[in-house]
Amino acid sequence: MTIAQELESQADISQDVIFPPGDLYSDEPPLETELHLRQIILLLQCLEWLWRDRSDFYAAGNLTIYHSRYQRKSEDFRGPDFFVVRGTERKTRKSWVVWEEAGKYPHVILEILSDSTAKTDRGLKKDIYQDTFRTPDYFWFDPFTQEFAGFHLVDGKYQPLQASEQGYLWSQQLGLYLGIDQGLLRFFTSDGQLVPTLEETAQKAQEKAERLAAKLRELNIDPDTI
Repeated sequence: MTIAQELESQADISQDVIFPPGDLYSDEPPLETELHLRQIILLLQCLEWLWRDRSDFYAAGNLTIYHSRYQRKSEDFRGPDFFVVRGTERKTRKSWVVWEEAGKYPHVILEILSDSTAKTDRGLKKDIYQDTFRTPDYFWFDPFTQEFAGFHLVDGKYQPLQASEQGYLWSQQLGLYLGIDQGLLRFFTSDGQLVPTLEETAQKAQEKAERLAAKLRELNIDPDTI
């Protein structure tokens, strides 16, 4: 039986199945490159800073999603590189265990392509996210070739997203665009503004303060006395 067939067969599992414990550790392989790691961290930092006042979501990267007691670890199916679940408690987890999370699957998934995973991400994983997870928004991105694509679930099937004039793709689930900036994938607001990290926000505020101080000095005003 193929992995796809095995996943489809889950619908036949009885409701009284006793599932394994939910306190399961993630079991993912190392990321392919440093650039993959930087990309995941960047997305996490930006979203968590933007939604810093929210407590109703969970975002993670390179984390196992346990969705079946028959699930087997394989090279064909690994946890998503980055995913977001809405309408859940914002807390630290060892993994995402669907049967311990009110049956919730990710609302947004992003896979970072590599030579070893691209075929699976474009094929088998896309089918699993469409047919089993039913994840509304699915994206993939290659930080080396800059290949970027996105899909939205319509009537149970993924439909390609159409890019904006800037080349951004809209995520209905996040209420944000995703687009490439300086070689990495970033979030953008509905009006096209880059979603910054905390460090970028602090740097921008510092630069603004320095410009203001310089202007005051031009007016013979010592900014340190204000």
